[in-house]
Amino acid sequence: MRILVTNDDGIYSPGIAALARVATKFGEVYVVAPDVEQSSMGHAVTHSRPLTIKKSTNSFGEQVPAHRVNGTPADCVALGTHLHADIDVVLSGINMGPNLGNSMWHSGTLAAAKQAALFGLKGIALSTPVGNSDPDFDALEPFVERAIAAALEDQDSNLININFPPAPRDLIWTRQSVRQYDGHVVPGVDPMGRKHYWFTVTPLEPAEEGTDRWAVENGLVSLTPLRLDLTDESALTRMQQTHL
Repeated sequence: MRILVTNDDGIYSPGIAALARVATKFGEVYVVAPDVEQSSMGHAVTHSRPLTIKKSTNSFGEQVPAHRVNGTPADCVALGTHLHADIDVVLSGINMGPNLGNSMWHSGTLAAAKQAALFGLKGIALSTPVGNSDPDFDALEPFVERAIAAALEDQDSNLININFPPAPRDLIWTRQSVRQYDGHVVPGVDPMGRKHYWFTVTPLEPAEEGTDRWAVENGLVSLTPLRLDLTDESALTRMQQTHL
């Protein structure tokens, strides 16, 4: 199996090094990741300038070719699958921060997995919360391996979003939490006296049982199968029955 590993935190994130290490247990690994952090970039693609790719000396080991790109996570998947033929699966992460519920809409980590799915490949996004220090990736490693194995075993889903709590106790398949969030804007002033603003996102309601947020809050690794088709099937049926 040929595996492309990428992320949105950048080539020097400890999360991508941890993911690449686990990925070598499943096949031949190539790393192509952004040269700088691209968090919350969503599914942006670069079309107004050329992309460049350079060899990286990050700590992936001699057996894992690694390159950095001056582009977005989706760009890295496009370029990585172009330069490395016959990629079977794209692993994106391990993101430094969760990608749960509505945060999927702006996640650069998940966007890389979605780009893989758009190319007809299997895309798997992996994320974990961050506290005052980096996650303990050594402790997470057995669960990362189990989660990847479970995702690869599922032959029907080509897009899967995985989130790890800090101290997992088991794995569970979940659905996306769709609770509403507040989009609170916090104004401030920088040291030069110039106004600036922080955009914060906070869930307004408790997580529904069986969802990704609920799983992580309860110490479970959440695996959520997704699809590219955003069509609201019930609304479409209603419109077709009442307006045609």
